[in-house]
Amino acid sequence: MATPRTSPARALPYETPGALPAGAGRRPGEREHDEGSTMTGNTATGNTATGAGGRRGAPPRVALVGDRSPSVRAHVRIPKILDALRDRHGLTVDAYWIPTPEARDLEGFDGVWLLPGSPYESEAGAVNAARTAREHRIPLLGTCGGFQHILLEYARDVCELPGVAHGENTPGAAEQLIEQLACSLAGHQGTVRLSPHSLAERLIGAEKTVEAYHCSFGLNPAYADALTAAGLRFTGHDEDGAVRVAELPGHPFFLATLFQPELAERPPHPIIRGFAAAVLEHARAKDATAP
Repeated sequence: MATPRTSPARALPYETPGALPAGAGRRPGEREHDEGSTMTGNTATGNTATGAGGRRGAPPRVALVGDRSPSVRAHVRIPKILDALRDRHGLTVDAYWIPTPEARDLEGFDGVWLLPGSPYESEAGAVNAARTAREHRIPLLGTCGGFQHILLEYARDVCELPGVAHGENTPGAAEQLIEQLACSLAGHQGTVRLSPHSLAERLIGAEKTVEAYHCSFGLNPAYADALTAAGLRFTGHDEDGAVRVAELPGHPFFLATLFQPELAERPPHPIIRGFAAAVLEHARAKDATAP
C-alpha cells in the first residue's frame, strides 16, 4: 500500500505524437500539462512527484483513471477543464493519467476521477480504483464508464454479489449488473431529475438538469434494491425513472453519473467543481494531520 502523499505517479517526459489534440498522447502516469494550464510541473525533465516531505502546500493530486485516447471527447477536454477550475474558481490540482491496467496503489492521491472511455483495458483496474477511493474515503468522481464500474465494485464488494458482471465486458454473463440500454444514449442529451437535498442537487443548484451522454450501457434495474439496501443512494433519474446518478451518504465525496459532465459547454461543470473542492479539502485535512 502506498503511503499518503508519496510518489503516487510518475511525471514522465512530454510527448507530442503528430497531430493529436493538445494534451493527448501522454505516457502512463504522466502529469496532465498544457500551455498555460493548471499543470505546470517540470514534465520535460521527467521529475517524479515529490515525496511526503515536499508536498505541504503543493497542489493536491488527482488520479485520472482511464485509458487515454484522442478519440474520447471527455479526455481531450481535460486540460480546458483544469484551466477553468484554476482561472474561474481558484481550484488548482495536479492531475496524473493512470491507465486502468496500472490503477493500483492509489491511496496517496487526494482524489480519484474514473473517466469515460469503456470498455477499459482492465476492468479489474477500474474496479480497484473505485474500491480504493471508497475504502480510504478519497473523493471519488465516476462518469459514464466510471459510473458503471463504481456500481460494479459496490455490488461485488459491499452487496456481496461477486458474480455480477458488466455486459459490455462479459456479454454472455448470466448476472449482468450493467446491461445494454434499450436505446443507446451515445451522442444524446437528456433531462435528469435530481433528488432534493442530494449532493448532485446541491452542486447543480436545481432539481432538473439537461446533460450530455455517450454510452450504451446502464444499471440493470433488477439490482437497484440490493444496492440501495446496502447504503447506496440513487439521486438522479431520467424522465422514465432510469438511474443516472448515484451517491454514497457519509463518504466525503462519492458521486457517479452516467452522463458526462466533462462535455459541459462551459467548463467546469458544477459537479466537477464540487469534486475539485472536495479534493482540496481532503489534501488540507491530510496536511493538518501530517507529522
